[in-house]
Amino acid sequence: MGQPVASRGRAATPTLGKAMLNKYARAFFTRVLTPFASFLIRRGVSPDTVTLLGTAGVVAGALVFYPMGEFFWGTVVITLFVFSDLVDGNMARQLGRSSRWGAFLDSTLDRVADGAIFGGFALWYAGGGDDIALCAVSIFCLASGQVVSYTKARGESIGLPVAVNGLVERAERLVISLVAAGLAGLHKFGVPGIQYLLPVALWIVAVGSLVTLIQRVVTVRRESAEAEEAEEAAAAPGAGESGAAQSDAAGPGAGEADAAEPTSRAQGSEAAK
Repeated sequence: MGQPVASRGRAATPTLGKAMLNKYARAFFTRVLTPFASFLIRRGVSPDTVTLLGTAGVVAGALVFYPMGEFFWGTVVITLFVFSDLVDGNMARQLGRSSRWGAFLDSTLDRVADGAIFGGFALWYAGGGDDIALCAVSIFCLASGQVVSYTKARGESIGLPVAVNGLVERAERLVISLVAAGLAGLHKFGVPGIQYLLPVALWIVAVGSLVTLIQRVVTVRRESAEAEEAEEAAAAPGAGESGAAQSDAAGPGAGEADAAEPTSRAQGSEAAK
């Protein structure tokens, strides 16, 4: 919009708030927002309600202000609602709730917020911004961001580690785009030339997202091939007989030694941890 599930899964999936705040700023704002989170809990407000309201605020800020070219105020509104990502996680921790649903809701609504932000850019360039090329780049940023997230989730769902992050992840996409949009909005306050920051940022995000997508696809392809080779080797005919023949050839007592070896390795592994 890792840690234990009670934190609603935010460590595993960077939310909009965490994307815009470094760990020191998050620690500061967590302390500041804890009393507010406690107040909401006492009033019977649920973390899910805060998540939904925060996403609604981000969507409104992006789709109301950005299509009008009001990038500064749109970014201000989005940034204000970003703190809902910190508040609902704080509430979940205070309540001690272990919620898979909360983690799922966060991740799903994060994609909604991303789509609204880049959709707002696309609407501006399709209308008052009058730049069809940047409209297309904005749409590509929207689509590629969703696909980049999907590739990792889909790879992990079929049992692969997907051991790669990539050049530009969600945090980088959001920080680059929103900071550039906010600064570009200062053009209406008389700052010359700064309006070009947003087009540059969108091109950077588009190229970075494409590179990240390729990195993840290549990684999944390699890991998939390695997993299939390992499965084929394990299922190869004669593998069991070969192992038994070697055990017989080793002579009496070899079976006991082989049986003891896995236990020894396990103990060694535990000692190394």
